[in-house]
Amino acid sequence: MTITAKKVASIHYTLKNDQGEVLDSSEGQEPLAYLQGFQNLVPGLENALEGKTAGDKISVVVSPEEGYGDKNPELIQELPRDMFGGIDNIEVGMAFHAETAAGQQVVEVIDIEGDTITIDGNHPLAGVDLHFDVEVLEVRDATEEELLHGHVHGDGGCGHDH
Repeated sequence: MTITAKKVASIHYTLKNDQGEVLDSSEGQEPLAYLQGFQNLVPGLENALEGKTAGDKISVVVSPEEGYGDKNPELIQELPRDMFGGIDNIEVGMAFHAETAAGQQVVEVIDIEGDTITIDGNHPLAGVDLHFDVEVLEVRDATEEELLHGHVHGDGGCGHDH
């Protein structure tokens, strides 16, 4: 069976950056199962897996346009420290949930100068070329419920109601 829309594929993957550092991997864990054609993966990886079958191994470089997008400078903002009310010890690298016009968003502290805190709301992998090594383990038909919900269900369902 090949990976096409409405199929569930189980894959093992390793994600590296241009420097060869491992950013994410399923090594030593359960394989990742996803529903093809439902944007469960970044577009560049989903496109590269189309038509593959169990046992196939691929290496693909996904550009930011086909991954997490380019960095948006508008998502980098300087804020006064008092906007972080009640948090005394703010450090570079800390992540916060922020209410934005687009809803809840995770922002990371990227710089601190005196009472000015610079945050970045871009995805951590925005602007990064993504180097994926993927092995396809299994391909199966999606269930009606998975197609309805738009994602894979593990044993016992997906844990939420619709």
